[in-house]
Amino acid sequence: MTESEIIDSDLSSTKERRRKLLPVWIKIFLWIFMVFGAIVPVGLILGAIGLDFNLALYGLETTNTLSITGLLIILFLAIKGTVSFGLWTEKDWAVNLAIIDAIIGIVTCSIVMLVLPFLSDNNGVNFDIRLELIALTPYLIKMRKIKGDWYNRK
Repeated sequence: MTESEIIDSDLSSTKERRRKLLPVWIKIFLWIFMVFGAIVPVGLILGAIGLDFNLALYGLETTNTLSITGLLIILFLAIKGTVSFGLWTEKDWAVNLAIIDAIIGIVTCSIVMLVLPFLSDNNGVNFDIRLELIALTPYLIKMRKIKGDWYNRK
């Protein structure tokens, strides 16, 4: 084998990184949610010892970490942290979990917007528009678009 053949074979065997499939705005959110995901165990410990704090995501809000709403928010943040870590480290399962994460977010926001106002004790119905949908919808579309390329870049 000549030197040029060795160099050509080395260059053809290297593939582009999966991370390059992700737009900058998703990479920014990855880092934000990796930090939130890392804080999840701390939040659970603080809640267990009685130190509660404000939690909010997808229109769900609570100050009681160990309430059903609090644990649901913690679960959502843990999923988002796992997805973020998986996408950043280019894991095979990351895109599928990202799609599931986006669907969970869209469904949760929709329920909070369209169902919970009718179940609340407020006098009259009060609708809120969930701005998370502005990010979740393109996120879901992008993850579905890159899914094939993600698996081809092993």
